[in-house]
Amino acid sequence: MAITLSPTLKLQAEVTLPASKSISNRALLINALSRNKELPENLSDSDDTHVVLRALNTMPDVIDIGAAGTAMRFLTAYLSVTSGEHIITGTERMRHRPISILVDALRQLGACITYEGEEGFPPLRIVGKDDLDGGNLTVPGNVSSQYISALLMIAPTLKNGLRLTLTGQIASRPYLDMTITMMRDFGAKVEWSSENVIDVQPCSYQQKAYHIESDWSAASYWYEMTALTDDTDAQVDLIGLHCDSIQGDSKVQEMFKELGVETTHLTKDDGTAFVRLKKTGNTPNRFCYDFTHQPDLAQTLVVTCTMMGIPFRFTGLQSLKIKETDRIAALRTELHKLGYDIQEEDDSILFWDGELCQAMEVPTIDTYEDHRMAMAFAPCSMKLGSLKVNHPEVVSKSYPAYWEDLKKVGFKIC
Repeated sequence: MAITLSPTLKLQAEVTLPASKSISNRALLINALSRNKELPENLSDSDDTHVVLRALNTMPDVIDIGAAGTAMRFLTAYLSVTSGEHIITGTERMRHRPISILVDALRQLGACITYEGEEGFPPLRIVGKDDLDGGNLTVPGNVSSQYISALLMIAPTLKNGLRLTLTGQIASRPYLDMTITMMRDFGAKVEWSSENVIDVQPCSYQQKAYHIESDWSAASYWYEMTALTDDTDAQVDLIGLHCDSIQGDSKVQEMFKELGVETTHLTKDDGTAFVRLKKTGNTPNRFCYDFTHQPDLAQTLVVTCTMMGIPFRFTGLQSLKIKETDRIAALRTELHKLGYDIQEEDDSILFWDGELCQAMEVPTIDTYEDHRMAMAFAPCSMKLGSLKVNHPEVVSKSYPAYWEDLKKVGFKIC
């Protein structure tokens, strides 16, 4: 399947964003650990969240999570502390995404996990126990925050709780803070006892009603469109975003302020929070940023800066190589099709000083089974006039209504 996009010339939009899948997936897991039969409100409609919900509802002998990396990590921890025996597996790509750091950590806590195929990778056979001891655990801080969040969320159920020491640089700390905040919302006793140590006391999660806020990661693509449009009067209202969000990707406001997009926080008459985006016309000569704590925004910013002709140097991208695809390689390949020669350094840095190459006459963007590749490149049509995107259905992983929302604001998609 492929689509061709033609952009809208006037960008005037009110968009109801999807609920945060990061919050939804954490809320589902903690809610299940509290044994609450009532689901959190406003759950994400994303594939990732459907996968977690289906697994928790049915608990089959073989749990296939498809391409959902979050589900693989969170459910591996959950199954380790839940009675029963299960195999958890996924797509071909998922079976080549490393998980040994999480498995080794869970085994140290007493979990019974074996590899069904290649050592260090899914699928996994897990024999769950509801009486793991817990105690002291040390893991690298520069691994995926989802490993650490998975360990934290099950920690209150451990007989001795958990003292988790993170070594080295801590990546994606805002996602850990999100997890800790949500655990506290459900009654857990958890705190940073020092810069790199998290203490979790043994206790029972409390059952409670919980409402999911809208997704700041999804908002980033509308920031990108606002930055790239030639409509100087552009105005985009994004419904359901909060100024006191627990999402680390709310930093997108600060990033795009430098790229000429102003954010105003407002409230509707019925109390619904939203943000309004407008162009300021201000742009930097060069943009540098460390994405260690917001890796999911990297593709949006790389594409935006390139299309605006703004040289950049982006660091802290080491986790991009083990996402849905090798996002560093994918970004370089697809931008090369558009005529831009992006450089890589040390598997963790992307930079561009304005170097150009021969662009494809009719560029077609490949999406690599990666939702963020599709959504980050679609706004390029605003500069190119039109753009073809292969396998657009990948957006269902986090923002199923993305293409419909583009149509509503005037994009032509065929």
